[in-house]
Amino acid sequence: MNDSACAVPRQGSPARLARGPGDYKSDVKPVWCPGCGDFGVVNALAKAMAKMALEPKDVAVVSGIGCSSRIPAYMSSYGFHGVHGRALAAGTGLKIARPDLTVIVTGGDGDGYSIGGNHFLHACRRNVDMTYIVMDNRVYGMTKGQASPTSEPDWDSKLSPDGTGLREFQPLVVALTSGANFIARGFTGDPNGLAELIEQAVRHPGFSFLEVLSPCVTFRPEQKEWKKMVRPDAFGPTSEVPRAVRRLLRDTGFDLGVLYAGERPPYAPRGPRALRPVAELEARFAL
Repeated sequence: MNDSACAVPRQGSPARLARGPGDYKSDVKPVWCPGCGDFGVVNALAKAMAKMALEPKDVAVVSGIGCSSRIPAYMSSYGFHGVHGRALAAGTGLKIARPDLTVIVTGGDGDGYSIGGNHFLHACRRNVDMTYIVMDNRVYGMTKGQASPTSEPDWDSKLSPDGTGLREFQPLVVALTSGANFIARGFTGDPNGLAELIEQAVRHPGFSFLEVLSPCVTFRPEQKEWKKMVRPDAFGPTSEVPRAVRRLLRDTGFDLGVLYAGERPPYAPRGPRALRPVAELEARFAL
């Protein structure tokens, strides 16, 4: 990967100040419920940033709305807390304007796959060099337990008695068919493994998508059993789409690891254009 594109120090560059994971966390204390999986994402993100020796000023964490979207406040890097479902649009604009920054977009399954679903499709297609981390707990936690796009069709809740009857959204399938250049799944119960996946995602060129199974112990207490259901390293990375498709056909929803690491060049904006007189531009639009 072009090191300057992700702000990772080049070989032979001046040594940067050694930092530990704690240096990447702010003084703001998370307000998540005790036991929330999102704590694991903050810890893993801080570990990954420390391992890559990133300067906090060279990183921007962008989010939308939801429990997981609080993450920018908990990091010592730059942060942008945007509106519901629009985090990828903001992150894309930032990366195009400031290609020297490492841009990491964070969100949840409701924010990213429902109101933000269209942005998700086109972020994969554009292949801008940034990383998208989605914490999937299969529920809208902040708004008290509605079914989300990834909720099981028969999940019974007070708001959806007997379930929604709707087929679950398939994030990895959509990411692969839409053109994401790196696709992986992690689990908050394995913070070291998750930190490694985040590092790989950031370093890989193009649009990297990392789905993170992040249990909601408040509204989905049965998700505590996920730690017994995950299958570490069940995916083996491939650069071949047909092979990745075959692996997805056998996916249990709890298979972890890197599914796909593509070789498509990241989007690069065209060089600066010559300025033109206003009168010339107006003439082009004259009726």
